[in-house]
Amino acid sequence: MGKKYITTGAGLPKWANPISHAVVANNMCFVSGQLAVNENGEYVAGTIEEETEMAFANFFAALANAGFSKSEVTFVDIAFDNLNDLAVVNSIFINIFPEGKRPARTIYEAAALPFGGKVKVTGTAVRDL
Repeated sequence: MGKKYITTGAGLPKWANPISHAVVANNMCFVSGQLAVNENGEYVAGTIEEETEMAFANFFAALANAGFSKSEVTFVDIAFDNLNDLAVVNSIFINIFPEGKRPARTIYEAAALPFGGKVKVTGTAVRDL
């Protein structure tokens, strides 16, 4: 089976970067780092809550355009610019993923994110064959 590259689609920002939003290979979907960027590809500065919610919205839009759902997410990687915001990011994560069905996750503080953003979300989804 070949690969499917998701470069455009409903709810996805127009990237100036030379990447795909997601790549599907067999039963897996790999989502590139998603930021608080609107459909025109413009960074939308906001609070950590607003930027985290928008980054996850873009993450889920990439999944949906690849034919995957939130329930198939198996791994999430969250980078943010200030570890003091961990409690806020955790509260959003808890609301997105129900207890007992939360994906594996890494979190870390990044020295700098594109556009000067506060948070970036990337991850993987796996579908049963």
